[in-house]
Amino acid sequence: MGTRPPWTTGRRLAEQDRAAQARRHGALPPRLLLAAASGLAAAAAFPPVGWWPLAPAALATLMVTCRGQGRGRGALLGLVHGVTFFLPLLHWSGVYVGALPWVLLALSQAVFLAVYGAGAAALWRLPAAPLLLAAWWVAVEALRSRVPFGGFPWGRLAFTSAESTLAPLAAVGGAPLVSFATALVAGLLAWAAASWRSGRPGGPTRRDQLRLPTALLLAVAVGGVGALVPGAAGTASSGSRSAVVAVVQGNVPRAGLQFNAEREAVLRNHVAATRSLAARVRAGRLPRPDLVLWPENSSDVDPFRDAGAAALIQSATDDIGVPVLVGAVVDGPGRFLSNTGVVWRPGKGPGARYVKRHPAPFGEYIPLRSVARRVSDKVDLVARDFVAGRTVRTLPMGKATVADVICFEVAYDGLVRDVVRAGGDLLVVQTNNATFGRSGEAVQQLAMTRLRAIEHGRATVQVSTVGVSAIVRPDGTVVEDTRLFTRDVLVARVPLLDGRTLADRLGGWPEALLCLLAAGALVGAGATARRGTA
Repeated sequence: MGTRPPWTTGRRLAEQDRAAQARRHGALPPRLLLAAASGLAAAAAFPPVGWWPLAPAALATLMVTCRGQGRGRGALLGLVHGVTFFLPLLHWSGVYVGALPWVLLALSQAVFLAVYGAGAAALWRLPAAPLLLAAWWVAVEALRSRVPFGGFPWGRLAFTSAESTLAPLAAVGGAPLVSFATALVAGLLAWAAASWRSGRPGGPTRRDQLRLPTALLLAVAVGGVGALVPGAAGTASSGSRSAVVAVVQGNVPRAGLQFNAEREAVLRNHVAATRSLAARVRAGRLPRPDLVLWPENSSDVDPFRDAGAAALIQSATDDIGVPVLVGAVVDGPGRFLSNTGVVWRPGKGPGARYVKRHPAPFGEYIPLRSVARRVSDKVDLVARDFVAGRTVRTLPMGKATVADVICFEVAYDGLVRDVVRAGGDLLVVQTNNATFGRSGEAVQQLAMTRLRAIEHGRATVQVSTVGVSAIVRPDGTVVEDTRLFTRDVLVARVPLLDGRTLADRLGGWPEALLCLLAAGALVGAGATARRGTA
């Protein structure tokens, strides 16, 4: 019998090693299917489906698929998860502009989850992996909330949580802490699954089996920690002041990108609804409001340049007899436009103003216009770019001091926190959802509004041209809301709270510390990998 060449032995050993790794870590196609399914489940955690327990379950599935993989495979798994998550979640962005902008937006956001998957694959090698995987999730959310063009925070894990047991944590550490706690529950579930499916010869050891109940108990404990947080109203209350708020949803003549083609008609709708409100107040059918709120784009005719528009607004304001917050498109400065909230006073006219500080890229201004035009000619509907406001300002409106944010600004932690810290005792989100049809965009935005109410311990109002408009208590519960594409008026008494939650005091520190933890862990994972290959 001849002696086998030495290289055949080496080849056989290499093949055995690869086979062992395949048995331990699983083939790639099943993992890709799991990643895709987890992305769809994550999308269903957000409104309009809104099954919030799917959020930690979906993320746990993604984490498990990344375990034992290299950074390249982890990135691929994260990308697949991101694509199947963002495509359904952001479907509203293509309702009227077509599929290509929607798909490009979804893909641009999915890239961030590819980054997450690459990091998650590395972090599984470290002790306390569930904690580090959760911190890394917050870090990736922080990154995509800032870049490019100021970021796009839509789809953050915290925004599934308005009705979850973790929602009260918003009053402690803001949206980043809620995202972290949700991701930590996911990490613990993934750790339990990984322990049960240990690849050691002979199956899981006794130690592995003990990890399963431990991980599950910890997941339950973290999931219930919100019950220990005092109510948001209690942490922010400094008295018993209140105000009666009226919310006017005037509706538009048509949905879509041409919603303001009859700009004066939109204005007249809101004037007519306010006059109807005034008539019902005089008849005793509704309580007299202390302030009236109109939405973003309720006057796309500049009332500072158009005397007719100003007269219409003044007539409605005088009829109701209280200050009205008007959402107006204002000419200037220079060649720009300003998306502005203006307080209109009975008998006096315009007063304090807030200018939107974060105009939406590709919606209110067009970066790289010549390139964007190749994607969609709809960009030229934005003929003049909106300019960003530079001043943090509250709006005095009789009894209330309004902390105003406009449309997508509600998704940005710092923008909302700034106006609350500036002294606002009533948080208002002026928005216009006419360009998104009957999609889930409006209810996704309302979920953010509800979380902001808890985070800042403020009664919060979302007022839209077409819906969904809503009045929200400081604990995040909805008092009243409207249907899409109807004319409606909501009236309710709300508390005016001017204290600060712990989240207001801590500001961005919880997010910063979690990002530092994630960065340090990734450095440690890299060092561990280098030692393992040395």
